[in-house]
Amino acid sequence: MSDRLVGRHAIVTGASRGIGAGIARRLAAEGAKLTIAARTLESHPTLNGSLNETAEACREHGVAVEVVVADMADADSRAAVVPAAVAANGPVDILVNNAAAAIYQSLTDYPLKRRRLMTEINVQAPFDLTQQVLGSMEERGEGWIVNLSSGSKHHPDGPPYDLGGVRGVYGWYGATKAMLDRATTALASEVQSVGIRLNCVEPRAAVMSEGAEAVLGNSLSPEQIESLEAMVESVLFLCDCGPDHTGNLEVSLDLVEREAITVMALDGASPHPNGIRP
Repeated sequence: MSDRLVGRHAIVTGASRGIGAGIARRLAAEGAKLTIAARTLESHPTLNGSLNETAEACREHGVAVEVVVADMADADSRAAVVPAAVAANGPVDILVNNAAAAIYQSLTDYPLKRRRLMTEINVQAPFDLTQQVLGSMEERGEGWIVNLSSGSKHHPDGPPYDLGGVRGVYGWYGATKAMLDRATTALASEVQSVGIRLNCVEPRAAVMSEGAEAVLGNSLSPEQIESLEAMVESVLFLCDCGPDHTGNLEVSLDLVEREAITVMALDGASPHPNGIRP
């Protein structure tokens, strides 16, 4: 641990499990006060992990942790996250928009209800929260906002097209992430002059979170998987980067390699034994 984030307050959405929970734990290990938000307070009917479990792990580092139950699909529900965070832990220095919805289905019959839900959670929610924290960040002359993107945004090669695995059914999810990327770079250019760093980062390989395990199972080879710790370390870098590092669309392992980042265990006490691999 380096205590590099002591005195800073971070919000992490989608923090009940997976990448979000890992990010929260790693930021706590560096001394950040936390507000963690998600829908699952105690338990989920099919997936492991909850806000209370994440909060307990973060509090082991002696940091303040505020838990906010919020549905990012609902504008009124998510609107309460930042005010609750500020009331508990003061102005927000870091915002990590990790919460996402991924409903995979062919676009030939993808219903409007699902298209709206995905766009609401993956694009509108991150920017609602972002707009809420911009004012206080500008007043203090700095702030860090990290949006979690996805390799599914990339256009397919072809024809002929390889639609094996989930490649043939994640088109709308990828479209929302492409929209998130473009909106991120647009806003980053507007707020760079006031010291706010706004970046996106996507995993280079699959991170086997609880949700990914449910979708992908054992279908991937070790070379197609990166460690949760490596993905989290790339996010940590963007939560503490310099003022010129903004408006970037980063890839986790590319960033780790380019910046010679040591991948640490989630508790920050020692390097992760396998680095970029699980």
